[in-house]
Amino acid sequence: MDMSENRSKSMEAKKEAFWVFGYGSLCWNPGFEYQQSVTGYVKGFSRRFWQGNTTHRGTETKPGRVATLIEDKEGITWGKAFLISADNKAALPYLSTRECQLGGYITHTVNFHPRPILFTSSTSSASSTSEKKDALLYIAVPENRHWLGAAPLPDIAKQILECKGQSGPNAEYLLRLADFMRDEIPEALDEHLFSLERLVRKFASDMKICLRTLMGEQPREEEKAEVKAVVPSFQFASRVPEKKLRCVNM
Repeated sequence: MDMSENRSKSMEAKKEAFWVFGYGSLCWNPGFEYQQSVTGYVKGFSRRFWQGNTTHRGTETKPGRVATLIEDKEGITWGKAFLISADNKAALPYLSTRECQLGGYITHTVNFHPRPILFTSSTSSASSTSEKKDALLYIAVPENRHWLGAAPLPDIAKQILECKGQSGPNAEYLLRLADFMRDEIPEALDEHLFSLERLVRKFASDMKICLRTLMGEQPREEEKAEVKAVVPSFQFASRVPEKKLRCVNM
């Protein structure tokens, strides 16, 4: 895979509408205007929380962990693609700052496969939406200065629970991504993502940390009595609706 070649092509001025594929925070917080969004997947990659972050979800002295993609011949990564119009001059500079300058990612072009549409009133609409498309994505490689790499899942989970940055707690990034996958693509399995979610919820329960408060949500009155974390089974973590946390007064 020639990353440098893909990068140079991706950074050329866009003269027509183009797609951007998100597999991390872009799924639930794109931050730019777009014409259309479609859930789907890319092949040949697996999602891993191996990229460090010192701005959005961590600091220079205590970097958080965010998602990147690693090459995996059998891998499939689900996410959301956004169609950006050719006259949108703000999206690419915004993404370049957010993902490349601050995040340490580079650009890469992939084939995006929209999620199959089972029922539609328009056959032509279905075919145009389901065709695979060239999409731009942002990916971190080991050579970048923020790279943290592999680690035991419990260590990654503890790091995520302990870190926060300008955009908020690192745990929020993980939990909102897991919620997105469960809510919008319930059939998609992601062993790495949902195992980390399970561990973060367990550690938060052990430490009596209210994740609703950590994510900036107002705990309900009836949820202030105790902290009760949900530990979904490993196999079905992506398909079982999560239960609500109960919080304590700290």
